[in-house]
Amino acid sequence: MNSIVLAVVGVAMMILGYLLYSKFVARRIYKLQDSFVTPAHELGDGVDFVPTNKYVLWGHHFTSVAGAAPIVGPAIAVIWGWMPAFLWVTLGTVFFAGVHDLGALWASNRHQGKSIGSLSGKYIGHRGRNLFLVVIFLVLLMVNAAFAVVISNLLVGTPTAVIPTWGAIVVALLIGQAVYRYKWNLAVVSVVGVVALYALILIGDRFPVILPETVLGLPANAFWIVVLFAYAGVASVLPVWMLLQPRDYINGLQLFIALGILYGAVLISSPTVVAPAFNDSVPEGTPSLVPLLFVTIACGAISGFHGIVASGTSSKQLDKEPDARFVGYFGAVGEGLLALGAIIATTAGFRTLADWEAVYTAFGQGGVAAFVQGGASVVNSGLGIPASLSATILATMAVLFAATTMDTGIRLQRFVVQEAAHIMGVTLNKAIATLVVLVVCVGLTFSAGADGSGGMLIWPLFGTTNQLLAGLTLSMIAVILLRKGRPVLPVLVPLVFLLLMSVYALIVQLGQFYAAENWFLLVLDVIILIAALWVIVESVTAMNTARKNPPELDEEAVSTSPGEVRGL
Repeated sequence: MNSIVLAVVGVAMMILGYLLYSKFVARRIYKLQDSFVTPAHELGDGVDFVPTNKYVLWGHHFTSVAGAAPIVGPAIAVIWGWMPAFLWVTLGTVFFAGVHDLGALWASNRHQGKSIGSLSGKYIGHRGRNLFLVVIFLVLLMVNAAFAVVISNLLVGTPTAVIPTWGAIVVALLIGQAVYRYKWNLAVVSVVGVVALYALILIGDRFPVILPETVLGLPANAFWIVVLFAYAGVASVLPVWMLLQPRDYINGLQLFIALGILYGAVLISSPTVVAPAFNDSVPEGTPSLVPLLFVTIACGAISGFHGIVASGTSSKQLDKEPDARFVGYFGAVGEGLLALGAIIATTAGFRTLADWEAVYTAFGQGGVAAFVQGGASVVNSGLGIPASLSATILATMAVLFAATTMDTGIRLQRFVVQEAAHIMGVTLNKAIATLVVLVVCVGLTFSAGADGSGGMLIWPLFGTTNQLLAGLTLSMIAVILLRKGRPVLPVLVPLVFLLLMSVYALIVQLGQFYAAENWFLLVLDVIILIAALWVIVESVTAMNTARKNPPELDEEAVSTSPGEVRGL
């Protein structure tokens, strides 16, 4: 199989999905209205609620949701063959992820920027809300702890990525000042920012930063973990326009250019996909494709984490409601393109099938390292960029994706902590809530030793928990649509599929954890399973009630007066 076929067919499917299917969903299902006053205007505070240009907001949303997972998941899942991964990424992006991400953004926007966890209290009851918050907190804990470990390992393993990774923060701070304080032209600032980032990549490739084995008494990777959490903590409490938003925007442009480089190299060199379409000789111990494929590839097909970002930060920055289609649905398309690139890099970036099999010797092998190795080979052969620089470009892309997800993740987890405290009658300010989040995340990361391996301790449950959260978010959207008398089938189909696959996967993993005598993950799996089933029952009850009752008054012709309280 020529990789060009995968690239052209996959990209065409996702672009057509945005041009056609997203337009149908936006008009007929969510009925986006230009006249609706968004929370960014109604509640604007200059910190979290900030009306934002849709291209800038897309950059924030895309890079926040597209962490390391859309690289790691597909790069592991190709062990079953490239065809299952390809179909799940392309079809999942068009019919599942776009509907989910746009729906979460719409629902939050229509409820003054409230998170999906908050909305669950109104639509499925307080018990469902409390359990929903538990699932959200666990997903964010997994993301923040694991990504800190992934980024630190990349910084140690690819020292040429250190300068561009941290230099990007300085560039972002300057862009924030230029756009918001000095009102410079966005196009000019964008070009200068991208040039600066790629200049940093060239400098980083020339001057790698290699830390000694221990720094301040900590192993090199542990030192980077501490620095990453310190940065993420500060970034999470700063006004979004100052660092988070411009960093995500300029990274989004740079990362899309990096994807363009990868796809351009594929078109020029047309490497052969050496991996099998369906792998009939998977290594011993590899779990069954169903249901594990659908939870191994979460980000890149559909991800519950996207709903947290959409309803946690993006909805608070939406300038006009129709912008949600570009930000939410096209943000999902961007991540799908990254996942597709990961599939191509890890199946066509090796010379022979034997070379590919030498990497995929067991389930869980591959990951970011295989993406960087295979992708660098494709870029080198297609564009003639030196192998070292090619690896630096792709490693920097992976680091920046993960880092922008991590600093958004800390902010989102702080929101969850504040919300949980409010339910218990306690008020926590930003500083205290952020400190609580950092203590929990750092504690988990170093719970298994100074090497930070504890950060990956609960990662085996990320895929199932994340997909479960996506299903629960879709159930929330379905309840809202049913109460409005709107068509619900485009939401109901992915909802049922995801809940079946994620609950099935949780049960399969129970057996795996029991066989391995991993009692910690076994207990955690049981807790998540019970919470999931409980929320599912509450959601089905709420949907049934909504279906039987007369539709609510549809307030589409809303007032443009920011002071008025709006319903759905």
